[in-house]
Amino acid sequence: MFLGITAAIALLIACFIPWAYYPDLDKTFNGFFSEGNAYGKPGKVFIFLAVVSIALFIIPRIWAKRFNMLVVALTIAYAVKSYVLFTACYRGICPDKKFGIFLILISSVIMMIAAVTPDLKLRDSK
Repeated sequence: MFLGITAAIALLIACFIPWAYYPDLDKTFNGFFSEGNAYGKPGKVFIFLAVVSIALFIIPRIWAKRFNMLVVALTIAYAVKSYVLFTACYRGICPDKKFGIFLILISSVIMMIAAVTPDLKLRDSK
């Protein structure tokens, strides 16, 4: 549980640190900034998914643990989509990958590991 919550907090922090540096624009993009908002604001989606995931990590019910696997799977899918979008080369120019783009991938995978292996005590049904 604590590993998943820590990874979700790392995902929140990763939205604010640099993801990629574009040398032709001389600008650094993060989860909330892209030139002309061309890539949208994936940080908003990551914040929503991380907050929902933290809440589901805390709730000690089996339905919460199962629903958390869906939320974290969506987080991983969106992280891979954002990685491909922000690091793809265009017109012969490849952006420099920064630590934040790797942190969203790593924290999403750690969240999935924590969601798949919950520490939940089940009652005996007699």
